Amino acid sequence: MNTFHKLKWITGILLIFIIVLTTNLVDRSNFQKLKQSVTSIYEDRIVANDLIFELSLLVQEKEIAVAREDSVFFRRDNGQVNQDIQGLLQRYRQTRLTRQEKSIFQALQEQLQTIKQEEKEYIASGYTRNEGLLRAINGTVHTLSNLSKVQLSEGKRQMEISKNTMKTIDLFTRIEIIFLVISAIMVQIIILYKPARD
Repeated sequence: MNTFHKLKWITGILLIFIIVLTTNLVDRSNFQKLKQSVTSIYEDRIVANDLIFELSLLVQEKEIAVAREDSVFFRRDNGQVNQDIQGLLQRYRQTRLTRQEKSIFQALQEQLQTIKQEEKEYIASGYTRNEGLLRAINGTVHTLSNLSKVQLSEGKRQMEISKNTMKTIDLFTRIEIIFLVISAIMVQIIILYKPARD
């Protein structure tokens, strides 16, 4: 095999290697985007929404206790409910928060502190003055609702990212197939080409 034939084979093999490497890198990048989007939907949206639901239930327990003037709840159970709320807040902090979500979450934490303060005043009043506590609870319920809406809109945004990434993957797959066919034809031409001899 002369030098020209060796050069043709090497060129053909290098061309195939470059094509395979390039398509692999493009595919890896697109699949990474898709994986991040799906992970974010679960970890930062579905889990966060579940935490919001759990927080809502605990705040609702407090509201029911105030409506019933349930002094036993405030003596026996309220401390544990407050600890559970703090645990849920800690878990929520570990999710990836958007700028809007951070602002709402900060307001929620402040409102929950206000509820604790109002509870002390409610207990000190002998369970008779509940207006401030109910107002604080209602504000917190409204904030939890807003936080839940953020999860919905952000989850929708992540789904759009996933859809767009899937479209890109589909487009690149089609381009890769066309490119591979053209490359295979080019490699065949390179290998089978015989220069004219004088």
